[in-house]
Amino acid sequence: MSSDTDRLARIRAAIGSEPRIRPTGRPIHLAFLGRDLLVEGEVDHIAGKKLALRAAARASDADIVDRLHVRPAAPMGDGEIRTHLGDALLGEPVLADCAIAAWNGERLEAIRDPEGATGRIEIRVQDGVVTLDGEVAGLGRKRFAGVLAWWVPGSRDVVNGLGVSPPETDDDGAITDTVRQVLEKDPLVASAAIEV
Repeated sequence: MSSDTDRLARIRAAIGSEPRIRPTGRPIHLAFLGRDLLVEGEVDHIAGKKLALRAAARASDADIVDRLHVRPAAPMGDGEIRTHLGDALLGEPVLADCAIAAWNGERLEAIRDPEGATGRIEIRVQDGVVTLDGEVAGLGRKRFAGVLAWWVPGSRDVVNGLGVSPPETDDDGAITDTVRQVLEKDPLVASAAIEV
């Protein structure tokens, strides 16, 4: 057995030892891409994704290339996901002063462009994977936009590439504030978060 084969077997065993991961369809695919570990496939829920990535990271010294997606709660096309997320961002008072735009193919379409905007969020959706780009004023806003993207039932993954200006250091208080805001918005999330 080669060294990479042994390492992959150890990582597979670590992922397989966690029953809450629950892959859908076929097993999670693992492969080395140079020094990086590719983790690819589909799992039942967000907690399963986090648990699988955590197990892979603990069992490997490689950097993780995350291509693990979540089975969507409801099948939706990219346009429908984009519309739902745009509506959610528009309806969120915390983000009321942010300009919001969405990529429709190769064209960026403004959804809201308030005068004196203090941030900008650009939405792109491809194959159910939501990418958020732009810049917002605070880590809490960045996290909240990411949560809203995950709440769209058709989302398979969220890549939150939002920058924060001015830069902030992360701390437990900021994370606690975001969690409190999320739970106030949807108390049902508390029970799902406890599973992890």
